[in-house]
Amino acid sequence: MRSYEKAMTRKKRSPSPSHDHPELNLSSLVDVCFLLLIYFLITSQIIRKENDLSTALPSYHHFHQPIEQSPLILLIEDNGSISIRNEAGSLELVEPKFSSPELPTLSQRLLLHRDLSLTSGHKALVKVKVSGQAKQQRVTDVLNALAGAKITEIIFLESSS
Repeated sequence: MRSYEKAMTRKKRSPSPSHDHPELNLSSLVDVCFLLLIYFLITSQIIRKENDLSTALPSYHHFHQPIEQSPLILLIEDNGSISIRNEAGSLELVEPKFSSPELPTLSQRLLLHRDLSLTSGHKALVKVKVSGQAKQQRVTDVLNALAGAKITEIIFLESSS
């Protein structure tokens, strides 16, 4: 009987399950977090940031100074098309409605206008006339094209003029 009593005393000495401290195994949670991080890095799109628009809008006094070179006048219509008003007063469609946000044709024309202005010894001046229902993104695309051409002299015209 002594062996039975020894077995019983051994059982009593072992800690009871109520004293066990439950633990969480976090290794699988860390793996899931890394998988989610990798998933979001792969599926997220890198959005092109807007160009730094270091434009200097002319003050009120600047309007009364004579402009020696004719400015380039851009018209942004309601449907998103961009036109250039010639010196004769006729409109030339440069970008059709909501084409590429890079505006390749307009960018080329702006570079040409800038180069012509620099050869004449003046800063390139661009007047922008935005229609009342034009999308703000289209105006931002035009400002990005102006910043890409390094044109900093910009005047916004009223849509009624």
